[in-house]
Amino acid sequence: MSTEQDILKSFKIVAVVGLSANKDRPSHEVAKYLQSHGYKIIPVNPKEVEVLGQTCYPDLKSVPVKVDVVNIFRRSEDVPPIIDQAIEIGAAAVWMQEGIRHEQAAEKARLAGLKVVQDRCMLKEHIRMHG
Repeated sequence: MSTEQDILKSFKIVAVVGLSANKDRPSHEVAKYLQSHGYKIIPVNPKEVEVLGQTCYPDLKSVPVKVDVVNIFRRSEDVPPIIDQAIEIGAAAVWMQEGIRHEQAAEKARLAGLKVVQDRCMLKEHIRMHG
């Protein structure tokens, strides 16, 4: 089983960092899809109050529930502090969306025991798995 499949099958609580309320943004489309397939979506974006009917939090440390997967919709250079917070809150996995890679941050997450996916779309991987 691939890391992507393992994450999608094993975990259901997904914090989406950079989730936008704008329906035209990829983050919104992916989160809405995951939500419709049984995942609990936790929006993380300091510029939003509520997205997809869920309270939005300014950062991962503000989220009051246990997060399984941190799904990242931010530029690659913004990834390291997000990974640090993911480790700090005890997330099981970090998933960087298509076009997002950061080798040093990914390695730090792996060394801390997190599963890591880079440059992949959670929606596309879910569809491929259930195709």
